[in-house]
Amino acid sequence: MLITRLIAEPSTLEKALDGLIAALAETSVPIAHAAMLEFCGDVLQIESPGDDMGALRAALDQHFPHSNAIMGRDAIRVPNVFVSDMDSTMIGQECIDELADFAGLKDKVAGITERAMQGELDFESALRERVGLLKGLDEGAIDQCLAERIRPTEGARALVQTLKAHGCRTVLVTGGFHHFADDVAQQIGFERVVGNRLEVANGKLTGGLTGPITDSSTKQAVLKEEVAMHGETAVSMAAGDGANDIPMLNAATYGIAYRAKPKARAASNGWLDHGDLTGLLKLLEIPEKDWIAG
Repeated sequence: MLITRLIAEPSTLEKALDGLIAALAETSVPIAHAAMLEFCGDVLQIESPGDDMGALRAALDQHFPHSNAIMGRDAIRVPNVFVSDMDSTMIGQECIDELADFAGLKDKVAGITERAMQGELDFESALRERVGLLKGLDEGAIDQCLAERIRPTEGARALVQTLKAHGCRTVLVTGGFHHFADDVAQQIGFERVVGNRLEVANGKLTGGLTGPITDSSTKQAVLKEEVAMHGETAVSMAAGDGANDIPMLNAATYGIAYRAKPKARAASNGWLDHGDLTGLLKLLEIPEKDWIAG
């Protein structure tokens, strides 16, 4: 049984659902039941016999192209582990792009960032190239950037704090930098942080990194490590927006693409295309009265 929870434009919901039912009627995943959730009235739950998630996903993309959704092969429930990307997911910015602005290089660095997120460039090479461009920048620019530019995504703190209140372990894992991620994690409430470290000497960035690189394989490994600590029946959720997040999204029970690049969205079995991150709480059927205020 495939179960989908979905939030879509109310004015077109009925017509879109009728189209979905008709499209899947003679396939291996016909719609067996569809109804609004009792405690989250704008969430539609769709149940389909069969196991062809790809066919169901394609039909959902056709009939509900701009929606929020989670798909599962079992009853959807609050995860035991939540692992999230940081830049453009838990915060609304790309830290390295904003930091590069202090060196007068934002456009150049942002262009490399965008291509890496689209999956057009090797992540590590793109990261080292961008960090190299920051050589000589005063370390104080990081604190200034944090204070002036970096803001949590709307709903991020409510999402993380509410998941924690329901017993979920929360981890922030980023291809960005501890200089930013440690502060962001504290603001939002994450319990663990994994990221890259900028090398600093004499109060200035050297243009290099220190320690191992946190890349897509690291993100996936962190997710698997956290799940293993909870046992084989653990349910996991991951969130991200770029190509570097795909292995992590694939490894999670619920891989959530947040306003994501096309490759990341296509690789996910959950997505948030509109609204803020509390949309995930609705999809998990956590009533708004139980949300921890952000």
